[in-house]
Amino acid sequence: MSVTTTTHLNFRSQAREALDFYASVFGGEVMAFTFAQGGDERDTADGAVAEQIKWGGVQAPNGFAVMAFDVPPARAYDAGTDAVYVSVRGTDTEEITRYWQALVVGGTVRAELAPAGYAPLYGMVTDRFGVTWVLDVLPPYNG
Repeated sequence: MSVTTTTHLNFRSQAREALDFYASVFGGEVMAFTFAQGGDERDTADGAVAEQIKWGGVQAPNGFAVMAFDVPPARAYDAGTDAVYVSVRGTDTEEITRYWQALVVGGTVRAELAPAGYAPLYGMVTDRFGVTWVLDVLPPYNG
């Protein structure tokens, strides 16, 4: 039996847009199940939550996976400050750089993607959805 973990991101009315964006950066398919599909469209008087995401995710052939949903208006939501970082690690400098270049558009660079003492490349960016990403290239193993 094996177990995996997947980062689960919470949004307020932006989950579908975020999932589409992450699929465009990392590849893979967006899976989305709305509140209406789950019979939960009554969460607001005007049904505004009906087309929001109750469960969604991106799964890419390269191993990237993320889940997301829209917190309904009836529930408290605070994105917080630095509550979660999503770490993307790889061995291909060009691949990591490509992801970086996409994530920084409309985002805030917190640490430039550059060589670091512990990695050939390391960078941190908070994307346009408020999600902070740490990207790095794994150093070669000398064991």
